Amino acid sequence: MARLRRKACIALFLFTLFIFGTMMGLRTLKPSDGFSDLAPGLELLPMIGGKMDRRSVSRDGTASPGQARPPGSNAKAVLSNTGPEGTIFYDVHIFYYMWYGNLHMDGKYIHWDHILVPHWDPKIASSYPRGKHMPPEDIGSSFYPELNSYSSRDPDVLESHMEQIGASAAGVLVLSWYPPEVADDNGEPAEDLVPAVLDAAYRHNLKVAFHIQPYRGRNDQSVHDNIKYIIDRYGDHGAFYKFTTSTGKSLPLFYIYDSYLTPPESWSEFLTPTGSHSVRGSAYDSVFIALIVEERHKHDILAGGFDGMYTYFASNGFSFGSSHQNWKAIKAFCDGNNLLFIPSVGPGYIDTSIRPWNNHNTRNRVNGRYYETALQAALNVRPEIVTITSFNEWHEGTQIERAVPKKTVTRVYLDYQPHGPDHYLELTRRWAEQFNKEKEQWLM
Repeated sequence: MARLRRKACIALFLFTLFIFGTMMGLRTLKPSDGFSDLAPGLELLPMIGGKMDRRSVSRDGTASPGQARPPGSNAKAVLSNTGPEGTIFYDVHIFYYMWYGNLHMDGKYIHWDHILVPHWDPKIASSYPRGKHMPPEDIGSSFYPELNSYSSRDPDVLESHMEQIGASAAGVLVLSWYPPEVADDNGEPAEDLVPAVLDAAYRHNLKVAFHIQPYRGRNDQSVHDNIKYIIDRYGDHGAFYKFTTSTGKSLPLFYIYDSYLTPPESWSEFLTPTGSHSVRGSAYDSVFIALIVEERHKHDILAGGFDGMYTYFASNGFSFGSSHQNWKAIKAFCDGNNLLFIPSVGPGYIDTSIRPWNNHNTRNRVNGRYYETALQAALNVRPEIVTITSFNEWHEGTQIERAVPKKTVTRVYLDYQPHGPDHYLELTRRWAEQFNKEKEQWLM
């Protein structure tokens, strides 16, 4: 009898342990009640505190590379197209980075050798390692690319990336962009790569939008200059993305990362019709999408004259904007103020390879369930566009690019097993198709 009770106790203990482990795994699918103080990537930045009808779905016609569409041609919105990899959808946008380099193409490793970013609190920083990664075996990522530590300048890499994006059914890659001769703190200038990206995208019927990054001295006037530069230089290219408004206008669309760093009073000089250097109604008028991190940013975005807002971050629960539970309220605010709401979804988040102290913001992929939960949350608010964070932001572990298992003497990288390298490309396609199927019903 005592032996029977002992067996029953052991069985009960093992069952309780199983339930606890399952709950800990599933908690990554739920938004946390409280948000972390800072979103990943923002830890060193201070938090600063008469419109056209933009609300319609996107795209212009298909001119050849470097060639403008003929005057008077049909500007009817096209939601999808057929590329070499199958149907692609121009209302699914994916963030893309061209900042990687290696010895073969660039003479040195760029970004794969990312530094270990120290915590801003010296006491906390002293508890974590310092230094930088040593590619190709040790890279600044928790996953390892199928293409190894590649160079963004490699034509074969670009071709593979466009093939993978086409396979995912995303129709617009949103290119992380800095002005000529300017780069992020860990990279090198890469603006000269834009023509090659546009040409590669065109070969796969993909479109390219621009993600204006923060740089030293960026303000409303410098962004105005950036917009003129981009449109003058690339606006006639067949892969240059344009958004068709409900009034039939075909306009470029720009995402402005960390837009909150410039006050709304300054943005309004550029983005409202009465501003001192207003872009509205000019040859450079566009659709401008700001980043919402905190709740108060939605009012700043409206006051600044923006046309919509996006959330970017793939870690559900660490900021107001990135929390799925807030998207319904943000969408209602946008609908009430004639703004686009563009939620951003990602497959997971882990940046501890470059920010070893940031483990609390990690979001496990749970073999794709985290991604599917985020995609469903986006579809629930019926957006016109969904953004994917990201195709290849390897440092923050948000990539859907093909990854492979890898083990070295000092490291064991994460991977997509038990699924294959294409798992997140396939999930993206499945949900892109579902998104457009549901959208047809919404429009009806």
